[in-house]
Amino acid sequence: MSQMGLPIAPVPSRAAASKKGLIDSRYVAPIFITCILLVGQVTFGILESYPRTLLAIGTSIAAELVLGRLFLNKWPHPASAYISGISVGILLRSPAYWPYALCSLISITSKYVLRIKDRHIWNPSNFGVSAMLFLAPATVASLSIQWGNYLLPMVVIWVLGFLIVWRVRRLHITATYVVSFFVFAFLRSWILHEPWQSEVSPITGPMYQLFIFFMITDPKTTVRSKRGQCLVAFLIAVVETVLRFFQSVYAPFYALFLVGPIANSIEIWMDSRRNLTTTAAVAKGA
Repeated sequence: MSQMGLPIAPVPSRAAASKKGLIDSRYVAPIFITCILLVGQVTFGILESYPRTLLAIGTSIAAELVLGRLFLNKWPHPASAYISGISVGILLRSPAYWPYALCSLISITSKYVLRIKDRHIWNPSNFGVSAMLFLAPATVASLSIQWGNYLLPMVVIWVLGFLIVWRVRRLHITATYVVSFFVFAFLRSWILHEPWQSEVSPITGPMYQLFIFFMITDPKTTVRSKRGQCLVAFLIAVVETVLRFFQSVYAPFYALFLVGPIANSIEIWMDSRRNLTTTAAVAKGA
């Protein structure tokens, strides 16, 4: 899944999954993110409005279908585009309609345009949200500013989220980031002489649920090795901590925006070097 989404669990086939009564793996992340939206909306009324969220979802799916047809000559499955659209609807807060459509369009377009060796290096939704927060701060804000940190609904989301990332073998990414976040939160509390609760509390908010279960676990924009994935998750927490020292409200988004593509670019470069070495060795042997 190429948007802010969970990796696809290894299943035999859609037909086999249907016979066993299992859910098609492509629908797991959309169902989970819809649960986040429902819990947040019913409990706190998190959406700016239903029409704005529907606009974000519709724009995302339309852009995916059009660009997939133009660039890949096929009709892509809309599940990942739905994730991007609903994430934009949840994360962005704006009195205007255009930021929701533009953010979805930027997110999906980045997947097809910003590529190195046929691989997109930015998480699409992270790219879109970060771009809007940076370029239109007078019009756009993130959900984290408006939603209080109520624990009980988050416990439900965390349990579901951890079960899902464990099922698709990405729990180590989320766990590494969460442990790193807590360590650095206590470090910030000690350095800044602030109550530790104020430094830890952001991770109980809804923005972080999307961030740790969707953005940083996106299989299309994470490095391949398990050790590398853990290292990148740790470095994201490091950069986020540095940004928080400079009072950056959207530190996690910007941290992933900076660390993610650098890690992917290094891996792509290393793959190219290995391929060149292999090719040279084969040519020499011949």
